[in-house]
Amino acid sequence: MNIGEASNSSGLPAKTIRYYEDIGLISPDRTSNGYRDFSHTHMHKLAFLSRARGLGFTIEDCRTLMSLYEDTDRASADVKAMAREHLEKMEDKIEELKAMQATLSVLVNKCHGDNRPDCPILQGLAGENTEEGML
Repeated sequence: MNIGEASNSSGLPAKTIRYYEDIGLISPDRTSNGYRDFSHTHMHKLAFLSRARGLGFTIEDCRTLMSLYEDTDRASADVKAMAREHLEKMEDKIEELKAMQATLSVLVNKCHGDNRPDCPILQGLAGENTEEGML
């Protein structure tokens, strides 16, 4: 199938598919006229990459995961360790986001949102509320 069909089938933009090819994550065949020709195996790899990226794995992580997937002699412990590390990073990021949310929530609640020029949100961003532990 051509890149348009591969894009429609995989749900990935053609630009992303071309990028994956440029960086060596996939290598579609070429027809005699030079067009990309995606096989069932290529489509499976695109789906794999789409799901991995959807879970937040980096391009380099995807490269490693693809390599592990294609290595029938690999230990599942290697895959689990990589996924666990990624999960821990996600959990750390969630905690950071919760802290950011709490800080912003306090600032929003302190702001009257009226016609007065004083604004606790801007003061907090400027570091003027740091004595209260805002930012």
